[in-house]
Amino acid sequence: MEYLNKILGIEVVYENVALTHLPNFIATRYRLQLVSMNGQRAIFLYPATELEQIEVLKKHIARIQKNENLPVVLVLKELTYRQKESLLREKIPFIVAGRQIYLPFMAVYLQERCNAEKESREEILPSAQMLLLHFIYGGARELSTSQAAKDLKLTPTSISRASKQLEKMGLLQIKKRGVQRILQSEDSPKMLFRKAENKLLNPIKRTIYIPKKFVGIDLLESGYSALAEYSMLNAPNVKCYATEKISQWNDVMTNSLQDSRVQVAVEMWRYNPRKLSTRNMVDALSLALALREDADERVEEAVEEMLNELWGKIDGYRN
Repeated sequence: MEYLNKILGIEVVYENVALTHLPNFIATRYRLQLVSMNGQRAIFLYPATELEQIEVLKKHIARIQKNENLPVVLVLKELTYRQKESLLREKIPFIVAGRQIYLPFMAVYLQERCNAEKESREEILPSAQMLLLHFIYGGARELSTSQAAKDLKLTPTSISRASKQLEKMGLLQIKKRGVQRILQSEDSPKMLFRKAENKLLNPIKRTIYIPKKFVGIDLLESGYSALAEYSMLNAPNVKCYATEKISQWNDVMTNSLQDSRVQVAVEMWRYNPRKLSTRNMVDALSLALALREDADERVEEAVEEMLNELWGKIDGYRN
């Protein structure tokens, strides 16, 4: 890397050594390169998409360090002030070519300039998130907004706002075909999800606990309960369900688990989980978003197993 040599006289030598035994959820999100900097070996980590949230990033870096027992250095094209502060606070090494170098394991910190913090991004609408996930489930093929409105039981106005937001975010394109408005994407379903992942919200707004006897057929399994159905993960002791409204349990619900023998968890979602579900559990992509910050490696691997199976099914639809 010429920047390190030019600014600090650090010579970077790239080693032709394959880094194996890393889980797929890391291999698909990053490119890894083994390097030597003035004799100090380290791993350069190049994110494939936007920078993950700090808690997720810490977890991924810790997993790599556990495997390789070497410092891990993020190599970035750009960095906002807020991201920089988070990385510094967590002592995560990073390099932004031409701007910043932070290598605490070599006692190096140099800052030339930092990108001005962008205006706070517009939060994705729940209807837009549903629309995008529905589009992905359909194989990321063309979808008319009128058909999407029927499929998701949303008003034409809601679909119009949602589709315009997705276009503004650079996730989908809208083409006119006669009187129809057609949603399109050049990305594969998997690539589109990865591209959108950091813009998508955790669907869970709140979790409450209610007596088991109040569980009805209108509730969908969620959380670890659903993940156990999608993967080889063991079922949890406390069942978990999802719904859009919880006001009907105001008189019996608690905000924390009081008795695991008689209570279940119920998640209040930002959108109706039934609109994307085809089974007695929440859909896989929404579940992955709900669990993406879970620190348990078994959960992360189970989510990856679930998603791999999903991408295989969707590819089957497309072919």
